[in-house]
Amino acid sequence: MPDFDSRRRRMVDEQLVRRGVSDPLVLDAMATVPREAFVSGDVRDQAYADGPLPIDAGQTISQPYIVALMAEALELTGDERVLEIGTGSGYAAAILGRIAGEVYSIERHRRLAETARRQLEAVGAGNVEVICADGTRGWPERAPYDAIVVAAGAPVVPEALKQQLDLGGRLVIPVGGSRTIQELLRLTRLSESDYRREKLTDVRFVPLIGEQGWED
Repeated sequence: MPDFDSRRRRMVDEQLVRRGVSDPLVLDAMATVPREAFVSGDVRDQAYADGPLPIDAGQTISQPYIVALMAEALELTGDERVLEIGTGSGYAAAILGRIAGEVYSIERHRRLAETARRQLEAVGAGNVEVICADGTRGWPERAPYDAIVVAAGAPVVPEALKQQLDLGGRLVIPVGGSRTIQELLRLTRLSESDYRREKLTDVRFVPLIGEQGWED
């Protein structure tokens, strides 16, 4: 039986800290949430590998470093309302749930949403709600959000997400003209119509499918 606890600690030290992730809340969450609980049995032994892993519906669970980088970029302090687009396995939502006050995560694939709900319940992520819907429209029922994170690459930043961000809130999203290569951006809402835009790094995500994203 693999010693996942040791692998998780080593992942934090070697993949995160050495690459500059320093937020103690993010590091604690990454050291606590069992990534092996969110991947299938045939790849569970690779749960702490330094890269993405396949899940159902042609999707992936992101590289641990990217999950940590995006969580850190949200600048959470512990009581925020967060919207995640692209639940996938539920792993990143569980990480956010360890840090933020409440997390709403949208997944367009019903089977993935149902599986993620079970996995999140199994790890005790009671402050995370998974919704099956078109994530490019956001989730206006709980807006505004202190932070929004998107785990798929968009051709442009969806207007719905910008409008559901609270003043001072941060939106972290991969954006690019290619369905496979993007820039990871952080938008900070400064006023009703003004946003500060920062590039964080180059990334590769599956495409964001929906009304305000790529066509299926």
